[in-house]
Amino acid sequence: MTEPAIIRVALPPEGTDRAYDITIGTGQIAQAGALAAARLGTRSCVVVTDSTVGAYYLKPLEASLRAAGHRLLEPVVIPPGEASKNFVQLEKILDALLARRIDRKTLLFALGGGVVGDIAGLAAALALRGIPFVQVPTTLLAQVDSAVGGKTAVDHRIGKNLIGAFYQPQMVVIDTETLKTLPARELRAGYAEVVKYGLINDAAFFGWCEKNGGKLLAGDSEAQVYAIKASCAAKAAVVAADEKEAGQRALLNLGHTFGHALEAATGFDATLLHGEAVALGCVLAFRLSADLGYCKSDVTARIAAHFAAQGLPIHPPKIQADAAQLVKLMEQDKKAEGGRLTLVLARGIGEAFVARDVDPAAVRNVWAGVLS
Repeated sequence: MTEPAIIRVALPPEGTDRAYDITIGTGQIAQAGALAAARLGTRSCVVVTDSTVGAYYLKPLEASLRAAGHRLLEPVVIPPGEASKNFVQLEKILDALLARRIDRKTLLFALGGGVVGDIAGLAAALALRGIPFVQVPTTLLAQVDSAVGGKTAVDHRIGKNLIGAFYQPQMVVIDTETLKTLPARELRAGYAEVVKYGLINDAAFFGWCEKNGGKLLAGDSEAQVYAIKASCAAKAAVVAADEKEAGQRALLNLGHTFGHALEAATGFDATLLHGEAVALGCVLAFRLSADLGYCKSDVTARIAAHFAAQGLPIHPPKIQADAAQLVKLMEQDKKAEGGRLTLVLARGIGEAFVARDVDPAAVRNVWAGVLS
């Protein structure tokens, strides 16, 4: 175990207990119980996980909680994958929590990737009108993005993450050892969210990714820790300034509106992982930016080349939807306003901005160009 890095999410108002720490390092699952006890005292605890992650990390996490003096309730285990992020599984989690006779001080641990973190966080927000929870993300995507910032949700047949709440965790515990058991495809998908931070407002970090992305994906722990710390620090700063996405936090959605449309069009199945959809979405957002005259086309080519070099898709898979249908899916995105498209575009690498009321015809042309 190495000395962990601590990043503070300094939520307003100052002087309240809403601020929380992101702890990053090796061996941190073994420390989760002690970290929780230090912040909240010993509690009744319940772990929500999926069957894949649970096989690796449920027992170690429960052992940590037990050793710190917490009282364990029976864990809740859901099937893995995006297909579980729905009302059916949410209801099952809530049923299980109530059957365990939780109270408002029961501490829920969300152990897993983005799906588990999102749905377990929403269950925590709803159960008894809110119980405290801790994010223990086990995928790169969750560690650098979805576990930080308090967005919780389930998917709806109309679109992704349309039913949810802003509900902040008590802390985030990141154990980088979990990346050793992560499938290569999942690791690549998470890497797309790492690159996103450079594309938004840190051109130097994108340059670091171009030089070190291959090492990160090959398992270099130093590169992984650096990327996670940089990504979490970037997101923590944005969340602290704009917790509920009234302004600059919307920049974190770079590539997501395009990507969510693709995920919806594929029925949220395994055709596209979320991070793969984000990589595609970033390329499409920069392509639209170039079409609208905001940036040069060679910028798009540079970004696409980097994603492709790391094994991420830069062309959409075969789907049933056409360009017009994909635009309609984008118009149903939760960031749309009055049915008008709100997108994150860019004037260059590290120069993203929020564009409101984007011309649907221009977006259709981008889709038409990549679907042909």
